[in-house]
Amino acid sequence: MKKTFLKKLLIAFSAVALLIYGTIYACSDGDWGWSFDSNFTPETFVDKSYSPLFLSSDVFYGIGFDTEHRTRFDSENIKDWLSHLENRINEKDLAFFLTDSSSADVSNLFLFYKKGKPNKTSEKWNKKIKLEDNRIKEFFLFLYDAQLIETYSTQTFDSWNYDETVKKEVMSDAKWIKSLEQKYNDAKDPFLKNRYWFLAIKAYFYSAQQPNGIAFFTQTEKSVPKNTLYYRALAYIAGIEYQQKHYAKSNYLYSKVFDKCPAMRVVSAYCFHPQEDKDWKQSLAMAKTDEEKTALWALQGYYNDEEKAIAEIYKLQPKSPHIDYLLTRLINKQENKIDHSFKDKTVAQNKKTTKDSISKSAINLVAKIAQSNKTAQPYLWNAASGYLETLNGNFKQADKNFNEAEDKMPKTPLATSQVRLLRLVNNLSKIDQLNPENEKTILADLSWLYLELPKNPIDNFRYENASSWSQNYLAALYRSQKNAVMTEIFNHDSSFYDNEKQLLDMKAFLSKENKTEIEKIGASIYSIKLADINYFQAVKATFENKIPEAIAFMKQSDKLQNTVFYGNPFLGNIKDCHDCDHQAAQKKKYTMLDFLTIIQKMQDNIAKQTDVYSNSGILGNAFYNITHFGNGRIFYEGNIAGYGSTPDFFREPIMKMITDCSLAKAYYQKAFASAKNNEQKAKTQYMIAKCERNDYYNKKYYSLNLSAWDIQDDQTNFIAWQGFKNIKANYSKTKYYKEIINECGYFRTYVQK
Repeated sequence: MKKTFLKKLLIAFSAVALLIYGTIYACSDGDWGWSFDSNFTPETFVDKSYSPLFLSSDVFYGIGFDTEHRTRFDSENIKDWLSHLENRINEKDLAFFLTDSSSADVSNLFLFYKKGKPNKTSEKWNKKIKLEDNRIKEFFLFLYDAQLIETYSTQTFDSWNYDETVKKEVMSDAKWIKSLEQKYNDAKDPFLKNRYWFLAIKAYFYSAQQPNGIAFFTQTEKSVPKNTLYYRALAYIAGIEYQQKHYAKSNYLYSKVFDKCPAMRVVSAYCFHPQEDKDWKQSLAMAKTDEEKTALWALQGYYNDEEKAIAEIYKLQPKSPHIDYLLTRLINKQENKIDHSFKDKTVAQNKKTTKDSISKSAINLVAKIAQSNKTAQPYLWNAASGYLETLNGNFKQADKNFNEAEDKMPKTPLATSQVRLLRLVNNLSKIDQLNPENEKTILADLSWLYLELPKNPIDNFRYENASSWSQNYLAALYRSQKNAVMTEIFNHDSSFYDNEKQLLDMKAFLSKENKTEIEKIGASIYSIKLADINYFQAVKATFENKIPEAIAFMKQSDKLQNTVFYGNPFLGNIKDCHDCDHQAAQKKKYTMLDFLTIIQKMQDNIAKQTDVYSNSGILGNAFYNITHFGNGRIFYEGNIAGYGSTPDFFREPIMKMITDCSLAKAYYQKAFASAKNNEQKAKTQYMIAKCERNDYYNKKYYSLNLSAWDIQDDQTNFIAWQGFKNIKANYSKTKYYKEIINECGYFRTYVQK
């Protein structure tokens, strides 16, 4: 069967099931991702009733699933009854009766009226409400009937089971439903008459006599006011038509609900479901007026082709608000086609890619409608047309469109910010090479975009995409002008600091006081600060064993120098377990500066030949612990080196640095050379073996970038390192040897074999 409409997954549901049955529960991310993919905010000029129908990656924009089936009309219903009862019952109590459909109080009050005898419930409420008042009595008698229907209309179902039939049981009491018709006919009060009419149609919907509901509606609809209840009833009739497989009629009726009842737009859109092309044509043929045709196109555009629907609505009713929400979908879809990546692209290449991705027919259609000035909100169309012209590279025309939009649009924060953002995109897009003159055209807006908006965000305003795009654009401009520092400022590349000259150039830039205005903006948003660079230099100098340099850099790193190690960085244990060391009791906590200062003191002691064994062993522990294998990984982590639990998370130069235990091994060897007994020699040989083990893993696994599965499948994951051989051969009688046997599975396996 050929389908003419692109349906979302939700259309697999029964359209009628969605209309009234139960509540669908699901999680929604609120379409937060649109802030990072779009510059065009649909909420700017479009009525809130259309919001769920904005372009979305979810079922409905901002809400996921529609979950208001039971509560959608609560407020309106309470307000209407409060007015009708003329405050004979307070709002809190009224809300209780109207919204708690399971309340036993209603049934007990019905019995009170029917039998004419007080009961506990009537005695309780009579203290607050005059139950004998005729309007109060009519209210509770009506509510009793309404509550009976609720037992069918509020059945719940598993929202994850798309094929489940929700209506598990139907009303079978045709006589009782006829009594509702009679109550409608007999009612003198227009308010009650209207509600009994609605109740009768609702009852038919949940009954086995659905066709009778259509007949009743057809006989009475001309005498019924065209209020919310009318369109709610019309939606029930549309649902019945759908159940009867009268798809064209059902869709036609849903379009009328969509058009006239904003509160039910999301329901109507969900239930609108032509099965075949002929159904759509038949629905369109049923439309008696341009207004009805417009409503049908508004729904068809939601599911299929916004551009076609906009063109048809423009011919029929250009001032229809339906055309505006379709415009937002059209613009957002055009944005979706754009490749937002600047990687390896020049500004010219990016502009061409963008221009080629935008539909020329969409540009022409929006421009035509914007120029006609025939829509209800021409400023929306001018703004949209200007944005499309920007994407198309027609920057002068975009300026004209934005000028017209600003002249006519409401001066709300969202509207003014929207046009300002689109102007910024246009002005920046004009620039192919930066110079002091064209910089002036964007400075104020860049400052607003980067510095003001994050501090004072506007509800729903999409600016994050423009922020990232503009930074990439500026970086591409600076790249073409061979300005490596400003390229990095606007587009951070973690490998930038692997180049010593670039590092020093950045330090000089961040330190200079006479920055230009655009340099000031860039420096203010740059994620790397001078303290980060000094700290990174301190880390590199430490791994190179240039401790005086490291201390000098560390002292310039402000708060970072006072960062505290989680565990004692001078410990040397048999088993590497950084979590264990972090949790162990510590008499003293060491800062990064403390760490370097102590290292320098111990190196001075070695130079003086003072306690060489202890100082060398502790230095070996210190340099071992700041590698990936030790308990002090926090030492090398930072905004430049990066963060991560495995070496693979770091770029190659950093990975090599943090997995290199050669410096620690050299100090352990120095300790071994000065050891005075076998216990000391056994310990230093074991620590040397740990370094050999790590070097083995570096060469066998990390350097080859093997996957976790490859490593797991490797049957040979350790060898008898030289340190192990020396310990077994020469120090098997020591106490430390026994400690190794108990704690080190590697060594125990080696000895046993």
